[in-house]
Amino acid sequence: MRFENTGIETFKADLNRLDEIMHDHGLVRSEQWDYERVNYDKKIVVKEGTYYLRVQGYAVEGDVGAHRAIIQLITPLLGKHYYPHGVEYGEGEHFPKALVSQSENLLKEIKAEVEKVAIQ
Repeated sequence: MRFENTGIETFKADLNRLDEIMHDHGLVRSEQWDYERVNYDKKIVVKEGTYYLRVQGYAVEGDVGAHRAIIQLITPLLGKHYYPHGVEYGEGEHFPKALVSQSENLLKEIKAEVEKVAIQ
């Protein structure tokens, strides 16, 4: 599921500031990066299953591996985990309304913080 028009996708920010903001909201970059892209994930377990909220971005300047990059954020996703195959983000997935609402609220909080440190 794509969270269209959250406003997050309009921001560029310093990688280190993004790491701090995402960490404060329970999203982890962990090993999910390469030198040009980042993925911040939050694992959410509810009775219907295990889901992941993902905020992604790519480097428009610098190098993620060197911890010196400006990241352009893109449209956040919500996916359902299927063992052992992985996470599905497809349109055919069912996402509980409470989970979608929780994710939207979290994205609003993240947007408000990223907006304060955004680079024009």
